[in-house]
Amino acid sequence: MKLKSLSIGRLSTQNNVFVAPLAGFSDVSFRSMCYKLGAGLCFTEMVSAKGLIYNNQATEDLLVTADNEYIKAAQLFGNDPDIMLASAKMPVFEKFDIIDVNFGCPVPKVFNNGEGSALLAEPYLAEKIISALVKSGKVITVKMRLGINKGENVAVEFGKRMEGAGASLITLHARYRSDYYSGEPDYSTCAALKNAVKIPVVFNGGVFTTEDVDKAIDRTGADGVSLARGALSRPWLVAELTGKTVPDKRGLIKEHIMSVAKRYGETIAATKLRKQMALYLKNVRGGKRLKEKIFSAVTLAEYFDVIDQADFD
Repeated sequence: MKLKSLSIGRLSTQNNVFVAPLAGFSDVSFRSMCYKLGAGLCFTEMVSAKGLIYNNQATEDLLVTADNEYIKAAQLFGNDPDIMLASAKMPVFEKFDIIDVNFGCPVPKVFNNGEGSALLAEPYLAEKIISALVKSGKVITVKMRLGINKGENVAVEFGKRMEGAGASLITLHARYRSDYYSGEPDYSTCAALKNAVKIPVVFNGGVFTTEDVDKAIDRTGADGVSLARGALSRPWLVAELTGKTVPDKRGLIKEHIMSVAKRYGETIAATKLRKQMALYLKNVRGGKRLKEKIFSAVTLAEYFDVIDQADFD
């Protein structure tokens, strides 16, 4: 993969290796770690516009940032242009440079509320949302999918509409809503979208190795790649792609744990990190036994004991 800076509106990234917004995982500790590993851009977990308007503290907690986030990007979801704009103008967003709009989330509680990927079937409303958010003065980007169901590929036309409404970058998860996270990504549609718009197009979907990244860029001509589950299980993939020295993996994971514990305290951190630790241990020899230990662990010492037993190489 050829590294390059991407121009996103008035902003320029250090490179074109991004880390996608990941619900339940992309907190400030995870993003800070990915930036240290060389990521060009990371996004917060998706944030509910309505949750912000109603002063939901848990929602605002998702917008805590780290000093090393040289570009601060938040992902917002909702289906009311006025509420989206009002939330983007709130003080909690003052520090953010980018607002990424979620038109791709497939989970039922979001989709059935007419948000996330449901808006792929509402292009006029999606246009209004982007046009409204541009008035916030932030750089506006879009995360989207091919369409809702197979055979209903709207990506090129939808992407063109988003560009026309003022979006400065599109990340395409090259699967349908009905696919969730399985199946071969549609490289040809991403290539078609890239050729149809003038703004940068970033590929997302099924990227777990450097070989996956090379294949995606070669087949699509995309301007960059956005890592999702691949970065959760192997965050050092970011360093492999950006040419950074791959760190000691045990040390990296321990730093991640300590960062979360510093913010929440040891007991809460031990609970919050269980899903993340299960992903770290996904392809480790003896991982099943080690996961069982993690899910019963209540102290950092127990966490570190499991990490010391794991072979991450």
